[in-house]
Amino acid sequence: MKNAPVPIAQAASLPAWRRPIGLLTLMAAGMPLAFATWNALLNNFVIEAAGFDGSDIGWLQTVREIPGFAAIGVIAVILFVREQTLAVISLALLGLATAATGFFPSFGGLLITTFVGSLGFHYYETVNQSLQLQWLSKEEAPKALGWLLAAGSASSLAAYALIVGAWKTFDLSYQSVYMAGGLATAAVALAAWALYPRFEAPHPQEKRMVLRRRYWLYYLLQFMGGARRQIFVVFAAFMMVERFGFEVHEVTALFLINYAANMAFAPAVGRLVARFGERRALVLEYVGLAAVFAAYAGVYFNDWPAWVAAALYVIDHLLFAMAFAQKTYFQKIAAPGDIAPTAAVAFTINHVAAVALPASLGYLWLVSPAAVFVLAAAMACVSLGLALLIPRHPEPGRETVLSPRLAGAPS
Repeated sequence: MKNAPVPIAQAASLPAWRRPIGLLTLMAAGMPLAFATWNALLNNFVIEAAGFDGSDIGWLQTVREIPGFAAIGVIAVILFVREQTLAVISLALLGLATAATGFFPSFGGLLITTFVGSLGFHYYETVNQSLQLQWLSKEEAPKALGWLLAAGSASSLAAYALIVGAWKTFDLSYQSVYMAGGLATAAVALAAWALYPRFEAPHPQEKRMVLRRRYWLYYLLQFMGGARRQIFVVFAAFMMVERFGFEVHEVTALFLINYAANMAFAPAVGRLVARFGERRALVLEYVGLAAVFAAYAGVYFNDWPAWVAAALYVIDHLLFAMAFAQKTYFQKIAAPGDIAPTAAVAFTINHVAAVALPASLGYLWLVSPAAVFVLAAAMACVSLGLALLIPRHPEPGRETVLSPRLAGAPS
């Protein structure tokens, strides 16, 4: 990187690929090369190579979420390291930890590699969210975030397609695939470091923890989103392997379908949010998620076939793509200098339940998998109630539909 920072306002003079949106796109495409590889192989790897059961996978996912819970530490790190630099370092850490995963097929080994990779992933995601909201204007953010999500989906699609096509054809090992995906992400991090200037956001960020009463709805949405999403991430794919016996290439094919659909769906979601607002987008998401989680429980109650569960999984994944409306909601109500510290606080809030739920629900899973999904449906209904409190046009002083009644209250 060049020594002199480039203000965002002057970045338009750079070649298109070297502008901030180019760097955001590169990192959005680079992160899934490692994460998608780790995710695609995980359930088969832990069952076949490490002999995991529902309780073990719950503990592994709990350890994976600890760095997310500690994301508030980003505030301390950015006292010494620029956010852009921290994003690149974190991306490299994720890649290198993923590359090492296949060489440690044991409970202890997986806890260590998962924790290190998760530290890179969660710190990257925290800082990346902050950079997106600082570098993108409020007008362009919904559509741009949709396209960034599509870029990540395209990258995931490429990783999954390679695994599906090559896993049995070339009799690949877990070690070789984890190495390839992890090192690819590390290479992207190196390119992001070497090819782009340091960008200077227009508003200096607070370098301390920020908790404001007027952001309370955003905090609650983050908390419920973390709890609900954790059930999907941990147990939905695990169900496909444990209950229906999906093999690596079959699980990966399911992921491939998800991301192919997301490539087309995410830009449309961006246009939807830009046109109709965050409230309607999130209401649609939560109504759909409540129905899908209830249907997951029906897979166990009614002994539905594997194709029904697979279809629900794809719909579930598409609905989660709408969650970036929470980001644009916060961007509209936030003070410009609050974005970085609040991104760290929000990630920590998002992971409060995520740390506790996987291990505890792992034990519930051993008794009744359907009950886990019934609980997730109830959480989606709570999120729906919160989404109805978002104004049609949120802004500072108009953070919720209750705000006029609270006019004059201190924030």
